[in-house]
Amino acid sequence: MTTKRCTTLIAEDEPLAREALADWVRALPQLELVAACADGATALDQIRELQPALVLLDIQMPGLTGLQVLRALADDETPLPAVIFTTAYDEHALTAFELHAVDYLLKPFSHERFNEAVSHALATRAEPEQRQQLLPALEAAERPASNEPLTRVLVRDMGRIFPLHVDAIEHLRSDTKYTAITSKGRNYLVRLPITSFEARLDPGRFLKVNRSCIVNLDFVEAMTPDDSSQFIVQLRDGTRVTASREVSKQLRAQSL
Repeated sequence: MTTKRCTTLIAEDEPLAREALADWVRALPQLELVAACADGATALDQIRELQPALVLLDIQMPGLTGLQVLRALADDETPLPAVIFTTAYDEHALTAFELHAVDYLLKPFSHERFNEAVSHALATRAEPEQRQQLLPALEAAERPASNEPLTRVLVRDMGRIFPLHVDAIEHLRSDTKYTAITSKGRNYLVRLPITSFEARLDPGRFLKVNRSCIVNLDFVEAMTPDDSSQFIVQLRDGTRVTASREVSKQLRAQSL
């Protein structure tokens, strides 16, 4: 008996990336390529007409973004496909997670990573309540950035993405255009500047001790002044960070 193949649509505006994805889809006997679209509006029309089971969806596209395509599908009666997001921007990882995407591919990604995402998609079946889950998540994603404290951050580790609860973050350090997040002896690089986190971390728990480091006060063992009256912040893992003069001044005032 012939196994029914998973109908697959590609929505990708970069020609070379679209061609590579098409070749990889055709190489998998489990998949059947039904369309490869170069913009969001065409992708939306083709998804409505062809109703593919799986969509490889770029987030940033001309005409309509990937999020706008999903929103339009959620607003009508079109069956929602399984979605693997593709994007060049790591900051979209949180959005992908909140939109219940089955996976998320950060460009440039390998053929092996693509096959892993497809395997995950084929093993995942859409839940009946997916539409109810998707609408509020899309509405949140389309709103301007919130100032509410973060509760989790998506991090990458050995080819996978998982949510790291903010409570488990011990400290964050600036690393050029990245931020290195430390938790339980592991470091995770996130392609966002440390300033992106500063406004979204609970100021009652997190302290920016200098321009390049934010510490979680729950993991601070001691703060002691050095010879120049600047505080040395020592964390439980042994990390020592020198607070700026301004922060040291604030700490002295708070300890009086």
